[in-house]
Amino acid sequence: MNELMVLFGWVGIFAPMALATVGSICGCAIAGQAAIGVMLDTESGYGKYIGVSVLPSTQAIMGIVIMFALNRAVTPQIAGGLFGIGFLAGIALMICAIQQGYCCASAINATKNKPEIFGLSIAPAAIVEGFAVFIFVFALVISNGI
Repeated sequence: MNELMVLFGWVGIFAPMALATVGSICGCAIAGQAAIGVMLDTESGYGKYIGVSVLPSTQAIMGIVIMFALNRAVTPQIAGGLFGIGFLAGIALMICAIQQGYCCASAINATKNKPEIFGLSIAPAAIVEGFAVFIFVFALVISNGI
């Protein structure tokens, strides 16, 4: 039983990095596909489309930092805490990254026809990023109590 608990602890340490990175991959792919489609139909502004398409990559960075914050010797006494924080933060960051990818894709598509709304169109992506920051801060603060 103790070995299983320790295994869950190790999963918890690495889950935020792995899950958040999977989410960032999906989110950047979703937004990147939209950027490529819009670049075929426009004559300029390619940089802003590519810039918006990489916004979901920040969750991978947050996952890596959480992983380092959780990294410690795993004992059966702390394994549950490591698993709970790491796995749940990883899942939440993954969902944020994917949903941010959809927000970015919508912003890219909207600015194709109406470039003047570029700043406003990325507001939903920024709001989703705010939730990712909440998750990030929560995981860092609570990891200090383990």
